[in-house]
Amino acid sequence: MWLIHRDTDGNSRDRIPLPAPLHEALVRWYVGEGSFHDEQAGVTLVQNARIGHRWIACGCLGPGMAPPILTPAYLSEAETYYLRRLTSTKRPEHRTDCPFFRDQATNRITEVRSHNTPTDPPSGFFEVLRPAPEKLAQRPEDDSLDDRTRNASTPRLARLLWRLLDSAGCNTIAPLGMGYEWSIREEFASLGRAAAKIEIAPGVELARAFWTHARPLETNTVYGTLRALAPKWPKTHAPQGFVALYAKTIKGNEIHVPDGEPVNIATRVQSPSIRGNHISGPYIVLVVAGEYPEARGYAPLRAYAQPIYNGRMFVPVESDFERKALRAILDTQRVLHARGVDMAISKPLFDSMTPNGPCRPDFVLEARSRMTGELRTVVVEAMGFDSDEYEATKAVTHPRMAVLGDLVTLDRSEMDQSSASIKLLQALDI
Repeated sequence: MWLIHRDTDGNSRDRIPLPAPLHEALVRWYVGEGSFHDEQAGVTLVQNARIGHRWIACGCLGPGMAPPILTPAYLSEAETYYLRRLTSTKRPEHRTDCPFFRDQATNRITEVRSHNTPTDPPSGFFEVLRPAPEKLAQRPEDDSLDDRTRNASTPRLARLLWRLLDSAGCNTIAPLGMGYEWSIREEFASLGRAAAKIEIAPGVELARAFWTHARPLETNTVYGTLRALAPKWPKTHAPQGFVALYAKTIKGNEIHVPDGEPVNIATRVQSPSIRGNHISGPYIVLVVAGEYPEARGYAPLRAYAQPIYNGRMFVPVESDFERKALRAILDTQRVLHARGVDMAISKPLFDSMTPNGPCRPDFVLEARSRMTGELRTVVVEAMGFDSDEYEATKAVTHPRMAVLGDLVTLDRSEMDQSSASIKLLQALDI
């Protein structure tokens, strides 16, 4: 098999043969019999081929024959890459005994998903990109990227962003009496402090390759830093850097920042804002920059855009309705503060374990009376969807959430009638 230029017949002299270990891993992955490491080798090869505008030619017909072609494709729902057979009357077909004669097996590890699968913090180092495919065809020294058992339908880049936001405390809102400064400057500063405590690779702090403005991308500072760090980067890890951006909108592979030109990413920007659940901005976007295939240098390769409450509070939200619910919660916080009650607000980003199983409430409120010292915990669920599947999932998780505190649900009718704050005040009557 060979890597070939896109839109060619695969017979050119500059085609690149695949190493035997990579070829074997690719076959096992394609037919659905590969290990996790075979899958990683195949996915990375296809990803690099797609970015590098390459196709893959199969040699099953023998020397001198025009080879059948496979094209790299991307499955956005599972955040993974796969091979698609290029078929037309003008293209040669694979031999019937060739493993690529049939379409790729669809039961890939990364497509296994469940609405009740726990959402845990990502394991291992703060990294997304893998080393070159030929290295991945061999077993790596550690399994830091093996997330098969943990909500495989959630992009790893998303969970890394959540981990960073959680470490920075961006998902918590302190009581008003603490006088905390809410500003975009302080939110980015919190991310920077958290980055100093996280490693991208052994001995490499995230803070050494982390930026919070688009300017370092425009001036090539990001790429120059990665080139300088690369010689000392651990060999079993790929050099990569991360840029956190505040964005009003995203479109395709463009990130629209408020104070400059759009930032272009090699692939479509991922986000929970999808058809059927559009979530308006603003967003906090985590961009990973790494090396292009074929030694073309460094570039922004992937990005995940997480909707947030606003530019002063980087609290993640999962829907426009949830943003409205948080606004009602903040109104409640102000009313309680005037009544002598301090209230802290938390937006859990990962599951909590209860005796009945894992759950992840939309919000957790902790109130304390400054006069009596009485404490109360309320779990808030913003019921923004209406489907049998959604209701069935909540029927499982709500009893679990009730273990964490008094459960309060807010539906659309209550939000439209501005009665959400009244309901919350009744639950927090201390």
